[in-house]
Amino acid sequence: MCGFVGFSGQKNLDILKTMTNSIIHRGPDEEGFYYDEDINLGSRRLSIIDIKSGKQPIHNETKDIWAVWNGEIYNFKELRNELLEKGHIFYTNHSDSEVIVHLYEEYDLNFVKKINGMFSIAIWDKKRKKIILVRDRVGQKPLFYSILNNTIIFSSEIKAILKHPKYVKEPNFEAIYHYFTFKNIPAPMTAFQNIYSLLPGEMLVFDLNKKEKKLIKYWEIDFSKQTTDSTEEIKYKIKNYLEDSVKLRMISDVPIGAYLSGGLDSSAVVSIMSKYSNSKIKTFSLGYTTFLEHKDDDIKSARHISEILDTEHYEYYMSPNELIEDLPDILRSFDNPFSGTISTFFLSKLIKKHVKVALSGDGADELFASYLAPRLAQPLYYFEKLYNKYKENNLSENEKNLFKPFEKNMSFLEKLYLLSKGKQYIWKYNILLFKDAEKRNLLDKNKFYFDDINTLDLVKNDFSKLKAIDPLNKILEYEWKTLLPDQVLAFVDFLSMAHSIEVRSPFLDYRLIEYVASIPGNLKIKNGIVKFILKESLKDLVPERIINRKKEGFVLPIFWWLKNEIKDFVFDTLSFNRLQNSLFNKSYIQNLLKEYYEKNENDFTLAAKIWNIVSFQIWWELYF
Repeated sequence: MCGFVGFSGQKNLDILKTMTNSIIHRGPDEEGFYYDEDINLGSRRLSIIDIKSGKQPIHNETKDIWAVWNGEIYNFKELRNELLEKGHIFYTNHSDSEVIVHLYEEYDLNFVKKINGMFSIAIWDKKRKKIILVRDRVGQKPLFYSILNNTIIFSSEIKAILKHPKYVKEPNFEAIYHYFTFKNIPAPMTAFQNIYSLLPGEMLVFDLNKKEKKLIKYWEIDFSKQTTDSTEEIKYKIKNYLEDSVKLRMISDVPIGAYLSGGLDSSAVVSIMSKYSNSKIKTFSLGYTTFLEHKDDDIKSARHISEILDTEHYEYYMSPNELIEDLPDILRSFDNPFSGTISTFFLSKLIKKHVKVALSGDGADELFASYLAPRLAQPLYYFEKLYNKYKENNLSENEKNLFKPFEKNMSFLEKLYLLSKGKQYIWKYNILLFKDAEKRNLLDKNKFYFDDINTLDLVKNDFSKLKAIDPLNKILEYEWKTLLPDQVLAFVDFLSMAHSIEVRSPFLDYRLIEYVASIPGNLKIKNGIVKFILKESLKDLVPERIINRKKEGFVLPIFWWLKNEIKDFVFDTLSFNRLQNSLFNKSYIQNLLKEYYEKNENDFTLAAKIWNIVSFQIWWELYF
């Protein structure tokens, strides 16, 4: 795991070092540089595999192909042996890094299809005068770039590009506008003009001679095909793929551990790790200094799993004050504004004291369906077909069961149906945060050109490209291409790497992904049971109590703290004085605060909106 930077043009070690130093947290163990008359490459290395000889930048035998990269190649041993048989000569002991340059030599741009791993890669092909940037299939490792006056600048994090003297910092108001709906910036946009995110499964080729860029999509998840396997065969394959994926991700020259929330996904990963490890697995859980009953159960469930599997278990307890103190550093980790889950930042403080590598259960929710939108997909599909019978109060018991898990909240289904008339992109949009009409009141009309930007159109456009057959898989496909890389994998990477921790996610092995995408939606949520087929597959690995436990995961209790513990912080951040140079309509925010704090009950929708605004305001003050 590392971080890297680069830019085309004459060698300039001062700029290269300034950029590289800005991401030292991604690789505190070692720095490395390569530069010639056309390219500058810099690397910060977190040593995991081949600690002594795996230094970057890496090169081929003739030193005309160079690479810097970030991530892990899990099948590097097989690839290395294959390349040795083809006559390639390696100079490192067993580095996965060196595999990259020889794969490129052998297979040209198709080299990436041979890799099973998480990665972002920059290759300099000196003979062809081409720079190749590549991001892994699902977007576990970030990669940003900017092309200014025929110069390409790239890095693992935006902050390094901001250090290049050719880049003049400007906000991207269109991207920022969408943030208030999604809680993150939708890729390929970033919050900065002329800086872009490479998309998952995407490759960029920049020709220095022609001064041209070409974007190539080399992989895309395919929900359009459905397996003919029986349920028993599906269960068998899921378990086998997951076991193999965990074993591959346990390969390391340094100690490894695991995040353990006490839920199904992380418990399954730790169970498999314990099965194949010769020593006790170190596990880590997050608790809170203020008592919250549903969060206290997380700690108890994690302890229960730890006792069963005999892990070396550690717990970290964070406070509301720690959230306030660390929020600026958290937002600096992203560089973009963000108001999604941030718990990884706090637990990684503890993990750093014990291991460099930790496995997690990330990706299972997006693969097997547990979030609100996937839970709604099938009930709303049937609601449209049975709406007249519903209004006539003429539904059979079997028909009512089609609406699980919302059979006792039919008014919610009806509300979304009437808003959307069954169109998925409309009801999905309506369960997001700020809608377009609200944002026109929230944001300063002098800074945002509302006639030119519309988040509903963005969602509609994304849905128009989906290929899934059934309604649940269609929602999963949408969230796989948006929520997962832009929000979930963003917080996993940036907030762990802020503490120099490498997170490996077995559920994100592309072989498992491709297979699960082919499983019908009615096996992912069945009779209202979320992740049904996954739960069935893991029954001999995870206790029934954990399988049937309501999902919580590593989610901070921010919305509970807003009412009391961090109320003063909220009012200070959103005070008239602080908002003088903001992008907001100040009176709208004051009314929002008044509405939320005058309610006796905790309105979580309003809480989410307030936290979204607070997070943005702090980010804006940090960067502009």
